[in-house]
Amino acid sequence: MSQASQRVWFITGTSTGFGRDLAEYLLDKGEIVIATARRPPLLDDLVAKHPKDRLLPLSLDVTQPQQVVDAFAQAKVVFGRIDVVVNNAGLTNLGELESITEEKAKIIIDTNFWGATWVTREAIKFFRESNPPGAGGRLLQVGSIAGLVGLPGRSFYCASKHALEGLTAAVAAEIDPAWNIKLTVIEPGWFKTEITSKTTLSDPHPAYSDPNLPFTRIRNAWGTTISRGDSKKVVQVFEKVASLPDPPLHFVVGLDAVELAKKKLAELQASLDLYESWSEGLDRE
Repeated sequence: MSQASQRVWFITGTSTGFGRDLAEYLLDKGEIVIATARRPPLLDDLVAKHPKDRLLPLSLDVTQPQQVVDAFAQAKVVFGRIDVVVNNAGLTNLGELESITEEKAKIIIDTNFWGATWVTREAIKFFRESNPPGAGGRLLQVGSIAGLVGLPGRSFYCASKHALEGLTAAVAAEIDPAWNIKLTVIEPGWFKTEITSKTTLSDPHPAYSDPNLPFTRIRNAWGTTISRGDSKKVVQVFEKVASLPDPPLHFVVGLDAVELAKKKLAELQASLDLYESWSEGLDRE
């Protein structure tokens, strides 16, 4: 693959999970990857396998805006352009709303929403001002089906992913089409990654001791439930989405996610049909 045909990918959170699997897949295909991680030594095995002209490992904590600016600046110095940014860094914690500490909640929101926001802002600027005029770029936001539906025991994770959905939709609506920047939120279901295997459970809140409550059942089965999805396969879908000439704003992936999205759409449509008339006659006289 010639350098002219190689795309340059900037991926956050590449030490584990979707980010690592995507980086490995793209490098094996001959693409160029800027792999960022809070702990760069976790990328040493990738560095040992791939040449410097195709892999740039960078230290990046997405919750630190200046680090985000610096990472994009380093990418520009080394490769001169970025074709695709994958906003992937994220984390979660399981527990009822009343059992999650403020400190843990802030970490989730700071990483999943504010961190993604700083990367989004810098990606838009880079695509517009650093890439060749009109070249634009693709921004893939790694969201979750939890950004479309509410899942028990994941209140702050859901909140962060819902916020990412709103941010992305607003940015997509406000940017100039002439910039040729395409945004897509990938909304995966449950795929076995490090974010699931390393997820911690908060101590149970005594008010939620009923074994029939949805999250109590999840808590009791945690560690034995088998996920349906293969993360190494789904990142190939990420690459396909980035290659679409006119990608959708939302891309639900995983059969479990598709089922949940369809259910949400049906519930919303039923509510609209039932209560649409309540909005009539509300204009000022």
